Amino acid sequence: MAYQSIFRDDLFAGQAMIVTGGGSGIGRCTAHELSRLGATVALVGRKAQKLEAVAAEITEDGGRATAHACDIREEEAVRATIAAILKAHGRIDGLVNNAGGQFQAPLEAISHKGWETVVRTNLTGGFLMARECYTQWMREHGGAIVNIVADMWNGMPGMGHSGAARAGMSNLTMTAAFEWAHAGVRVNAVAPGWIATPLTQPLQDDAARAAPILARTPMGRWGTPEDVAGPVLFLASAAARFVTGVVLPVDGGYLIA
Repeated sequence: MAYQSIFRDDLFAGQAMIVTGGGSGIGRCTAHELSRLGATVALVGRKAQKLEAVAAEITEDGGRATAHACDIREEEAVRATIAAILKAHGRIDGLVNNAGGQFQAPLEAISHKGWETVVRTNLTGGFLMARECYTQWMREHGGAIVNIVADMWNGMPGMGHSGAARAGMSNLTMTAAFEWAHAGVRVNAVAPGWIATPLTQPLQDDAARAAPILARTPMGRWGTPEDVAGPVLFLASAAARFVTGVVLPVDGGYLIA
């Protein structure tokens, strides 16, 4: 069954959009919705098999998508991937910087290697993707970048490496929004709260750990990838043409509680 959207069908018609981490969860959902709204989607991630599976889903639904295996932590790989996307699609109208990863551990137990791995994935990789999209295309043609960060304003106990990286990405969003505005490039971010994805499935299945999360969430439920994709698409679209440098929480009220 084709993906359904609340937005008008041709909102992104004729546009080429990159989604990193497009093989599952929020990235997969966002890619499907972008395709449903007329965009050609370039899926980027480390695991080619996952990307190709999502590209096949999109093709089956009548859309167009390409898969580009890339370790976004590696500068030359990112540079080559953006060049390949431009060769395949001829343009880059938007980037959804969604790729990320982390593991649970108290600060005292995080090794230097573990710290660097998470920071390079959640901060450095997003920077490299944004910079290459800007220098290879958007500097001359404009565009929109939406970074996926996290609900990290009160710290992230148990995942301090990810919290630090996400806070850095939030700050980078504002800096890039300022520096690239003259070129017609808007840069915003979405900060998801507790979202039901394969990554959080073990937590959802643990009633003792899940109960406090739901109790603190005023809307009383887990978010879904669709809950995040909608705000991402708004920020990437012309509806947000005068919005830049914003970090939008999408967390069912968790932050204010």
